[in-house]
Amino acid sequence: MKEFKSLIIAAFIAIYIIWGSTYLLNKIVVTEVSPLLLAAIRFSISGALIILIAKFLKISIKVTKKELLNSAIAGFLFLVYGNGVFVWALKFVDSGFGALLASTQPLFVLFLLRLIDGKKMQRKSVIGVILGMIGMYLLVSQNEIANSKDMLIGILMIFSCVLSWSYGSVFVAKATLPKNFFVSTGYQMLIGSVFLFIFSILFKETWTSPLDWSFKAQGAMFLLIVFGSIVAFTSFNYLLKVVSTEKVSTSAYVNPVVALFLGWFFLGETLTTQSVIASIVLLSGVYFITSRKRISKLKVTSKPQKV
Repeated sequence: MKEFKSLIIAAFIAIYIIWGSTYLLNKIVVTEVSPLLLAAIRFSISGALIILIAKFLKISIKVTKKELLNSAIAGFLFLVYGNGVFVWALKFVDSGFGALLASTQPLFVLFLLRLIDGKKMQRKSVIGVILGMIGMYLLVSQNEIANSKDMLIGILMIFSCVLSWSYGSVFVAKATLPKNFFVSTGYQMLIGSVFLFIFSILFKETWTSPLDWSFKAQGAMFLLIVFGSIVAFTSFNYLLKVVSTEKVSTSAYVNPVVALFLGWFFLGETLTTQSVIASIVLLSGVYFITSRKRISKLKVTSKPQKV
């Protein structure tokens, strides 16, 4: 029992700290590497490793045509647009700021469920939406942001990424995918990486060999692949099986705090008083949304951009 509790604690540390650090790691790599190429390399290697691990564990990797097609759609929504474009947007905004914007995903999911399924919002959800909207306004209304065209473009694209990830979450809740979530993720990553390589070519990105990257960028990519994509995601799926969804979803408002601190500490990113207040209001809204009743029946992924 003690070992079981230790494993749960370790898994929570993984989804809190590791996923919270992916914003910093992506920011480090994208300063040297083209964003779509970055995502393509990351997910091609991560996907291949996941499939190899599945084979080693003797997990069946056979899929039907329908499962493969749905994996491709999910891979596009989550990884190609949801993550690839998000990394591109990090060229214009701070990593911690991007993490805060990404934390609005539960709010987007609520709106989509309301539009698509006609689901009524509970009282806590309404409070969460109101706080979330106030928090977003406080974030983007700061003078240094409003007067920066690049930052506004970055913010707009991040919100579109959050929308893509949110719609992907709703889609996955209903779609027929490989029964094993580990295998499903592997296929999503492999197919998504193919799209990313193609789009990288179409947009004429500059391709550089990882051997030519700085040691810092190489190290950050290694951490993204091994820990951000495999260790943290495996921990996430493990926790979904052994603890309540509500507890797992707490990472939605812990990750941005970790990202803000790491961005400030390692990259010297500015943390204004208004940003701190906006963070508290916004994350309070996320708390109200993720702690509403019957959340466990909404089988949507509460993890944007951290895969």
